[in-house]
Amino acid sequence: MELVLSIAIGVMTACGVWLILRPRTYQVIVGLSLLSYAVNLFIFGVGGVKSNLPPILQDGVDPGTLTDPVPQALVLTAIVIGFATTALFLVVMLASRGLTGNDHVDGRNDPK
Repeated sequence: MELVLSIAIGVMTACGVWLILRPRTYQVIVGLSLLSYAVNLFIFGVGGVKSNLPPILQDGVDPGTLTDPVPQALVLTAIVIGFATTALFLVVMLASRGLTGNDHVDGRNDPK
């Protein structure tokens, strides 16, 4: 399971960085979103990949086998903040496209 999670984080990070380096604004926004999802998966994986274990202490349960709830709370908070940031980026992108007439990061048009 850890191998699959590591490969997923690596692929998402590589795709996110590649999209951030693209010239169009929408591609940069999608790249930033992918990169933030990769970081969320990394934080979630740092807490330990455990299945069928409760995150809450109960009677007769060894505390060493519990799932750590802190990374889960951090990832949930990061998802909400990332969604709000992406919405703000999209609004700024639409306003910029309306003012300049193109959606390039550097403001230049494609040569045709």
